Amino acid sequence: MRIDETLLNEAKAYAARNGRSLNSVMEDALRQLLNRSTEVADRPRVELITSGSRLKPGIELTPEFIYGLIEQDDIERYLKVQADAAQ
Repeated sequence: MRIDETLLNEAKAYAARNGRSLNSVMEDALRQLLNRSTEVADRPRVELITSGSRLKPGIELTPEFIYGLIEQDDIERYLKVQADAAQ
């Protein structure tokens, strides 16, 4: 096994600071890596639910389309404020 010299030196320093052997530090690091990858694979898939979308299937969210939505929303808000002020 080949390990980057800088990484190896950092691992040695970590082991020395914590009163551990380099072997035990490397074993723990490998265990954590393997456990983490197993945990991620075991997690259930999460479905994000959104509501109130004005998008129809097949619409592409381009910057121009998003700008148009924002502009339309601004116009609707402005017209509502104007109507409320007129009453």
